[in-house]
Amino acid sequence: MSRLELTSQVLITPRIEETIKALEALKSDERIVKIVKEDNFLVEDAALAIEKAYLASEETTVIILAARLFSPVVQNKLLKVIEEPPPHKEFILITPGKATILATIRSRLPVHVSGDTVSHEDLGLDLLQLSLETVYPFVQEHKRTAATEMKRIVEEISKAAMRSGRFNLDEKTLKLFSDAFMALDMGSPPSFVLNTLLLKLLAKKKR
Repeated sequence: MSRLELTSQVLITPRIEETIKALEALKSDERIVKIVKEDNFLVEDAALAIEKAYLASEETTVIILAARLFSPVVQNKLLKVIEEPPPHKEFILITPGKATILATIRSRLPVHVSGDTVSHEDLGLDLLQLSLETVYPFVQEHKRTAATEMKRIVEEISKAAMRSGRFNLDEKTLKLFSDAFMALDMGSPPSFVLNTLLLKLLAKKKR
């Protein structure tokens, strides 16, 4: 990751708590406001962030928003205040997966990816050769995979898809990954979520 600064940006890192501490250590005259969620950043959290942003302040206020997942609904709610922040306000979003950050957010904030997200696990699925023939055995292999573990698999698939350059990763495609996370949170069967994600991703494969 490039040198940390208390300026508006998106930080992609699995080390959320460590990153927040590192940012706090940079504090001099700034005021830091943190809204940190262990899993999903909710619509009410976004509303709170916007409320904090519009509190008048002569000093620079750095609003740190951190969570494992920012849904498209939440990001769209935050978009206006990020696009036109009130005076003396900086926004820092921290999350582990770049794939779930909407293009509209990425176009307005610099995105910095930490070096420790580069290493990745072998999923046992080659996305370069993704086909109906490879999807079925992979889904069968994960028929009994728990939701927590499936979230990790979905995250690894999203990273691999981005690295491959073989998919049309438009905003609609990126939404597939955040939708998968939300479906798992809502109790959908993990193998069903995986199957749906891979089939939709296959449809986005470049010909």
